[in-house]
Amino acid sequence: MQEEQNLWGFMMQQSDKLWQQTMAHIGLTFISLLIAVAIGLPLGIWITSRKKAAAFVLGVAGVLQTIPSIALLGFMIPLLGIGPLPAITALFLYALLPVIRNTYTGIGSVDSNVLEAARGMGMNKRQILFNVQLPLSMPVILAGIRTATVINVGVATLAAYIAAGGLGEFIFGGIALNNSNMILAGAIPAALLAVTFDFLLSRLQRLSTAKLRRTVFALPLGMILFSSFYALPGTGSKLLAGFTPEFMGREDGYLGLKNRYGLTITNVVIGDAVMYKAAYEKKLDVISGYSTDGRLKAFDLVTLQDDKVIFPPYYAAPLVNKKTLAQYPELGTALNLLSGTINDSIMTDLNYQVDYLKKLPEQVAEDFLKRKALHKASRNGEKATIKIGSKIFGEQYILVHLYKMLIEGNTDLKVETSTGLGGTKICFDALVNGSIDLYPEYTGTGLLVLLKPQPDVLKNIIGNKDSVYAYVQREFEKQYSLLWLQPIGFNNSYALMMRKVQAQSLKIQSISDLKNHLSAR
Repeated sequence: MQEEQNLWGFMMQQSDKLWQQTMAHIGLTFISLLIAVAIGLPLGIWITSRKKAAAFVLGVAGVLQTIPSIALLGFMIPLLGIGPLPAITALFLYALLPVIRNTYTGIGSVDSNVLEAARGMGMNKRQILFNVQLPLSMPVILAGIRTATVINVGVATLAAYIAAGGLGEFIFGGIALNNSNMILAGAIPAALLAVTFDFLLSRLQRLSTAKLRRTVFALPLGMILFSSFYALPGTGSKLLAGFTPEFMGREDGYLGLKNRYGLTITNVVIGDAVMYKAAYEKKLDVISGYSTDGRLKAFDLVTLQDDKVIFPPYYAAPLVNKKTLAQYPELGTALNLLSGTINDSIMTDLNYQVDYLKKLPEQVAEDFLKRKALHKASRNGEKATIKIGSKIFGEQYILVHLYKMLIEGNTDLKVETSTGLGGTKICFDALVNGSIDLYPEYTGTGLLVLLKPQPDVLKNIIGNKDSVYAYVQREFEKQYSLLWLQPIGFNNSYALMMRKVQAQSLKIQSISDLKNHLSAR
C-alpha cells in the first residue's frame, strides 16, 4: 500500500483549493445570513403587535427548520437549478427562524413600564422602536443571528452537492475515498469558522447598551464584506465540467485526467444525483458518470472513449465477511446464482427503470429474477439474520434486493437491509466492524480507493479485469478477512460523458479529443 500522508502535509498540498473553498464557504454563509436578517428582522418587528400573524409566521418558519437540509436542497433544484442560488435560498430559509423568533421575543420582552415612560416623554411609535425597543432587545436579536450563523456554517457543507462549492467538497470527497485527511481538511476549517463567528458575535452581544448602539451598525457592513468572499466560477467560452467530490480526488478521476491526458477543464463539484440532469439541461457540458447508469439512456448522453486507459475495470461482486461465509456457506451459493446473469446493457436498463422511470428497486429486482427463472418465494427462515448494506445510488439498491431475494428464497436465512449508507468508506467500515455482513462493491474501487497499491503494481494490472479481480480478491482476504465472491458480470466503470448532440457537433469521441478541443481554444 502507498504511504499515508499526514494531515498537515495534505492541507499544505491542497492549500490553494482549501483557501478557495473556505472563502466560498464564508461567502455562502453570510450572503444567506444577510438576506435572512434583511427579511427576518423587519418581519419579527412587524409581528410583535400582531399575535395571529405571529403564530402563523413562526409556525411556517418552524416547519422550514424541520425539513432535512438535503431534502430542502432537493426541493430547490427543480425550481432553481444547480449552483449558488438554490444553496443560498436553502441556507436563507434555515436562518430565518432564529432571526424572526429572537426579534419577536426580544422586542416583546421590553418592560412595559419603560415603554409607558417613553410614551409619556412624547415619543411616537417609530421613535420608541428605534430608541428604546431595538437597543434594549439587541442582545436577544444578536443571539438569534449568532444561532443562525452557526447553523449556516454547518449546513453550507451540503452546497458541494449542487455545484455551489464550500468545504463540503473535501468532506464528501473524503467520505467517498476513505481518506480521513480529506475529511478533516474540510471538517476542521468548518468547525473553526463556526467557533470563530460564534465567539465574535458573543463578544458583541455582551457589550453594554451604550457601546452596542455605537458598534451594531458595523454588523451589516461585516456581513456584506464576508458575503463578497464568494466568487462565481467563470467559464468564459470554454466547456464547463461537473465532477463528483469522489471523482475529483481519485487517481482514476480528475487527478488521472490531468496526469495521463494533460486535461485541464473548468469544473464545479456536484453530487451524482443531480449532475446527469444538469448536463441534459445544458448547465454542464462534461460530467463524470458511470457507464451503466440508466440516465445515460434517459438524457441522451454519450461516454467518451478512455483511449489512454485511466479507468480500471469496475466489475461488481458481493464483498462478504469471511467469518459470516464460513458460518453460513449456503450464503455464498445463493449469492453466486447471480454471477454471469447481468451484462452492461442489462444493468443499464435496470438502472433506467429505477433512475428515470421511478420504479421501486425491489420491483425491478423481482421482475429480473422472474425473467431469469431465479425467483423463489421466501422461505421465511429463522436460522440467522444476514445484514446487507449498500451505497447511496439506485444500482446498489437493485443489487441489494437481488441478493435479499436470492438468499431468502434459497436458504433459511433472513435478510435485513441497510440501504443508502453513503460512500465507500461508510460501507467498508461497516463491513469491517461487523455492522453489516456484505455489500456490493466494484473491483476498481477496491483496488484504488481501499487497497491503494504502489504505482508499479497498479501499472501491471490496471488494464486487465482478471488481474484486477485476482489482486483485490487476494489482498482483501489477507488484509481484512473479507471475500470477493464471483463477479456479477457487468462493468460499471467511471466515464466522462457529454450530450450526444454536442459531442457529435464538436467531433469529440474520446478523452483525447476533448483535451485537444480545449487546447485549441
